Amino acid sequence: MKRRNIFLLSLCALLVVISLFIGSRGGEFGGADDLIEEKIVEIDGNYKPWFSSIWEPPSGEIESLLFALQAGLGAYFIGYYVGRKKNVKEC
Repeated sequence: MKRRNIFLLSLCALLVVISLFIGSRGGEFGGADDLIEEKIVEIDGNYKPWFSSIWEPPSGEIESLLFALQAGLGAYFIGYYVGRKKNVKEC
């Protein structure tokens, strides 16, 4: 069992190191919203957005933080709901 744990930890560490090398190639991370907006403008130059954002985060890091927080809360809610449903005793 201990040997298996060491193997899994080594595998995780290797994946982290490989992902750091892949991510440091100088590529810029862009969201799907930006890409699709560029494509729409390319197809139809007269495109006007339906609405604009009420508030835009001051930086990309804040936007990523809010997205991760939203994903975490959603995962928590789903896990809580599934856990409660699994432990309900039927009469």
